[in-house]
Amino acid sequence: MSGKVLAFGASGKFAGLVVPALARRGIRVRGFIRDARQAENVREHGAEEVAVGNLTDRASLHRALDGIESVFYLPPAFMPNEAEVGRQVVAAAASARVRRFVFSSVIHPVLSRLANHAAKAAVEETVLDSGLEYTFLHPAVFFQNYAASWQRTLDTGVLAEPWSPNARLSHVDYRDVAEVAAIALTEDRLLYGTFELAAPGALNRYETAALMSEVLGRTIRAEKLDPRQLGDEARPMQPMFEHYDRHGLLGNPLTLQAILGRDARTLRAYFEQLALGH
Repeated sequence: MSGKVLAFGASGKFAGLVVPALARRGIRVRGFIRDARQAENVREHGAEEVAVGNLTDRASLHRALDGIESVFYLPPAFMPNEAEVGRQVVAAAASARVRRFVFSSVIHPVLSRLANHAAKAAVEETVLDSGLEYTFLHPAVFFQNYAASWQRTLDTGVLAEPWSPNARLSHVDYRDVAEVAAIALTEDRLLYGTFELAAPGALNRYETAALMSEVLGRTIRAEKLDPRQLGDEARPMQPMFEHYDRHGLLGNPLTLQAILGRDARTLRAYFEQLALGH
């Protein structure tokens, strides 16, 4: 595969990692963004072209898809009407005669009580019905989520999340996911596959705080954050918090290592980079 790739969310902190992963393979990338002010940054990361539009605007979708061979799609987290919007993106890709669709979904999309999982299952079903070549990526919780609370953790000495500190969650560095996506978009070996992507280890918050403490050389405590402190915007996430409380979110690391042909990035290494300000 050497044709042009449309990367949705190309200015985002996750999907944006796919652009340089593709550029390193010599692939021409068109980045799809909402804010034209991000265009230059996306080009600096390796995009040859930029399309400005909205996922809910069919006209801008069709313009962006013109001349595209492959699509990378990662929807915004907890986007309203995520399933409906995703179906529209798939339909637009099929209509534009796109050949391949790589969907960064979520680990365990069959969890129907969790809106952010179930919506992705609906999009996967639409892809399967579309006639497009496809690859489904099922990444665990992203290492990069820790970056959002890193400064607060440093200031307070507390690692707090709105579910039980005993819950074990699998994580993955999205840079590794981006590398897998680039493989899926440029090679055939992942074609028609569904791949669970997790790094080794499924730590609870006490173990994660202990790891942070080792990296930082100071004590970090693990606590549970009261979800009510997050306000109304976190209300759609409540079923997810409750699921984590009871079951955690676990995945297997074998597939990621096999695809990459190397060890996956580790949470310790990610914390070391955060500690250095990277």
